[in-house]
Parts: sequence; structure tokens; C-alpha cells
Amino acid sequence: LSKRRLIQLVDEGYVNGWDDPRLPTISGLRRRGYTPEAIRDFCDLIGVAKRDNTLSIALLEHALRDDLNKRSPRVMGVLDPLKVVIENYPEGKSETIVSVNNPEDMSMGERNIPFSRTVYIEKDDFREEPPPKFYRLSPGREVRLKDAYYITCTGVAKDETTGEVIELRCTYDPETGHGQTPDGRKVKGIIHWVPAEAVDLEVRLYDNLFCDPDPEDVPEGEDWKENLNPDSLRTITAKCEPVLADSAPGDR
Repeated sequence: LSKRRLIQLVDEGYVNGWDDPRLPTISGLRRRGYTPEAIRDFCDLIGVAKRDNTLSIALLEHALRDDLNKRSPRVMGVLDPLKVVIENYPEGKSETIVSVNNPEDMSMGERNIPFSRTVYIEKDDFREEPPPKFYRLSPGREVRLKDAYYITCTGVAKDETTGEVIELRCTYDPETGHGQTPDGRKVKGIIHWVPAEAVDLEVRLYDNLFCDPDPEDVPEGEDWKENLNPDSLRTITAKCEPVLADSAPGDR
């Protein structure tokens, strides 16, 4: 986008300032989590050409993932939480699950996650009627909670008005800690989770600012701003590991 277009977007309130993470500005990229190293790697990847070229934003995103993958700690969170009650887990009991911070760099250490009778999983990780090749949780199916135990879904609770699934009832195998099984059985599904002590965080989900990759690709006579994506920003409340409560601005 030209500076003239960017000024219009900012001045007319289509975005939240020059550092809006949807904008192709350095301050916007920084706020979205891009590192200087990732941007330099992107420049190395595309090289220098004598003529104009158009590149997919996916290449820039690849450079960022490749950089963060090597040096950022992992933390689990669920954007659309679904409550899971493990019925055969003793009430009042709690234990600590140890999880590595970054499997790409073991020097980053480990963290402790509390585990008890109640956990939350991503709603998309459950299907009451699973489609083919769906290896996550469904009635009667066994999966592994990442770094924790094997669980099997035994029941489903639904909202009486909407019919929406609001809670799962499961059992766990206490001999499957850290994915180890005495009988050697394996499961295809491994899903992430957060504990009952999870913290609620505001999460902003950013999508492309324009519906079409070319912002000015609109029929003749129409305003280029008609191409703006109305769903380029969604704000939700997610549940995340308690350790995130101590995060500081700029942490990745």
C-alpha cells in the first residue's frame, strides 16, 4: 500500500493507529510479534531483482515461524475452551506435570503445569460424530493430553436450549503419565490443554486487512476501501497456562 492509502486508513479510523498489527508498517509488524531477525531472513530469501515482484505474505510468515521456533518458549492455551471432567481422577487431588519450554532448545528448561480432575481443551479438538481421519477426541476414543495422561471420552453434556456441547466426561489411565504405557499401546491423537487454574486472557485474532490479495482490485467506480475485510480483527477471551499471567509486553 502507498503512504497515501495508509494515511487514509489511519486518519479515517479503519485501523487503530500506525502500529496496528494489520498494517505493513515496521511498528505494526513489531507489535504483531515479528522479530528483526525474521525480517532480515525474509529479505535474504527474496534477494534483489531489477524489476518489481509480488510475493505471498506466507513467505514472510514462514520466516517468522522459523525464527520463533528456535528461541521462543511454548505455552499452551485454548481459544475456545471446552471443560473436561476426569471422573476417575480423585477429587481434591492435584499433581504437577513437567513440560519442556522448547523442544528445539533444551537449555531453555522446563515449567510446571498443575493437573487435577478438571482441565480445558480446544472445542475443535472434539467431535461428537468424527469425520474420517479425525484423530482427536470423540465418544469412546482415547487420546493423550500433551505431556500428561491418556483420556477416553465417556459422556457429553449439552446446553438444553441450544444443544451445544458444554462439557465432556472422561476417564484417564493413571499408568500413562508422560505418554508411557505399560502395554505399549499408542494413540494417534495428542491434544493440548490447560488446567483448572488457567488464566483468562484477552486474545486478538488478526486476519488479512483486505479480502483480496490486491487491495486495489475492485470494479471500476468502486472505492478501494470496499475491499476491507470486516473480520480482520476478532477479540475473544481465551484460557491459558497460569505462567502467562507473569508475561511482560514484548514477550514472545
